[in-house]
Amino acid sequence: MLHQLQIENVAIIDKLQLSLFEGFNVLTGETGAGKSILIDSLNALLGSRVSRELIRSGAEKAVVQGLFSHGPELNGLLEELGIEPSEDGTLLISRTFTDAGKNICRVNGTMVTVAMLRDIGQRLVDIHGQHDNQSLLRPETHIELLDLFSGEELIREKTAYQARLQELQTLKAKLRSLSGEGKERERTLDMLRFQIEEIERANLYLGEDEELMRQSSLLSHAEEIIESLALAYDRVKGEDSEEESALDKLGAALSALQKIEDYDPQYASFASTLTEIVDKLTDLSRELRYSRDGLEYDPKHHKIIEDRISLIQGLKRKYGESIADILDFLKDSKEKLDQMERSEELIEALNAEIKALEEDLHRRCATLNALRKKAAKVLEQGIAKELADLEMPKTQFAVVIESCPQEGFTPEGTDKVEFVFSPNPGEPLRPLSKIASGGEMSRVMLAIKSILAHTDAIPSLIFDEIDTGVSGKAASKVGEKLKNLARNHQVLCITHHAQIASLAHAHFLIQKGEQSGRTLTSVTLLDEGNREKEITRLLSGEHATDAARSLARELLKQGRNGA
Repeated sequence: MLHQLQIENVAIIDKLQLSLFEGFNVLTGETGAGKSILIDSLNALLGSRVSRELIRSGAEKAVVQGLFSHGPELNGLLEELGIEPSEDGTLLISRTFTDAGKNICRVNGTMVTVAMLRDIGQRLVDIHGQHDNQSLLRPETHIELLDLFSGEELIREKTAYQARLQELQTLKAKLRSLSGEGKERERTLDMLRFQIEEIERANLYLGEDEELMRQSSLLSHAEEIIESLALAYDRVKGEDSEEESALDKLGAALSALQKIEDYDPQYASFASTLTEIVDKLTDLSRELRYSRDGLEYDPKHHKIIEDRISLIQGLKRKYGESIADILDFLKDSKEKLDQMERSEELIEALNAEIKALEEDLHRRCATLNALRKKAAKVLEQGIAKELADLEMPKTQFAVVIESCPQEGFTPEGTDKVEFVFSPNPGEPLRPLSKIASGGEMSRVMLAIKSILAHTDAIPSLIFDEIDTGVSGKAASKVGEKLKNLARNHQVLCITHHAQIASLAHAHFLIQKGEQSGRTLTSVTLLDEGNREKEITRLLSGEHATDAARSLARELLKQGRNGA
């Protein structure tokens, strides 16, 4: 619902803040006081096109801001649009439009486009007035409203149908991937065969790239390695050197210790430790010689390794970041190739499965169609009764249900639903959007809303001068229906009828005044005393009579008793 509306620099409104309530809110005031400006401002906030002429004379920009609350059903759209839903379920929407033609729209602080604002707005507020085309004027919403009106049986059937439709879409996607278009399929087969052959020809194994890099590093530094190994061996063993080697020196030290090891256990320990060192150093010298003698730089072998590394790097660029990725790609490609080569058999099986599923879906669509037709009759009767109460007894309302299986399955089935209307006998039924009279439109909307009150998820409904051309008796009926509607929705009605205004839970008076030579508009929430004065004015004009005051008190009393 709409909790607060703030308007700045719109037409004759300088600054205005309006706090609305749950239930039935009415707004009254003299013609020209600025009631239509409120509607224009709210329309702007909900994503409608705005004219620069709406900006107050002398101002560079106008700002409209609204605080709304909403249910969890809106969270999906907000997340889709990148807007963080608030924990308390509120939305702060603002729109700034400038004399230069710029628009700045924000929802909970996130900048959005006007189109995004419109998507959100049409789920928060329905405005029904002389020239407004809101949710009920969009035929695509009619099937959803009819289904909700139909009840749980149809909802269950549609849910089951939609699950089967999802299965069909999955199968068709699989079929498309298998069959493809002739030449495109052959190109895919050729590509898969080439990729498989290229990878298999490389005969890769896990860890090969790391081993090749190690060998490449050794060969690239072979000369340095051989020299270092030779020097180390010479210093340890010293067979080819005139200088005394490490083993020679340690051998002499060991001989010296062995001569005295019998004199003290400590000397024997020294000799034992040195013996282990000599043995390990002897083993090390042997390994150094083997490494030195075994390493030989071979340019051809080095080139083979480098070519192999280059081959693997090329495969990585095409098929994955590692050999494991390349081998996984090979496995997947083989499976896909096998599937495609066996596709004729698979396609035949899929086509049979799709055919059976489509037959089942057609049966389910026939069930949905029958349930909708049954519900449509009840809806038509209910709305006809509502319209008769609103002094439109000769109008015709019908729900047109057209089955269009040739157009394929949609999430709603194969039906198209549209509400049509004829205001006068002899005139053909026409879509709601083609109704010429704003007053008729508003009353039709009220009738439909009254019937669909429990199914319509839009929280706030605004009726702009719904009483146009309505008699006093019919106005009372309009007021009663608005009040009943307010049990499930927040309702704001701009009215000139005392019978409607007297039934409201909250009554606002809009007035036009002058300050510093400028015309200003203000809105005031009326207490009981001032409300009686305004109801009296609506009944008798500026010249109040005792009879009008008495009737105003009676209407307000009836309104309170019926609350």
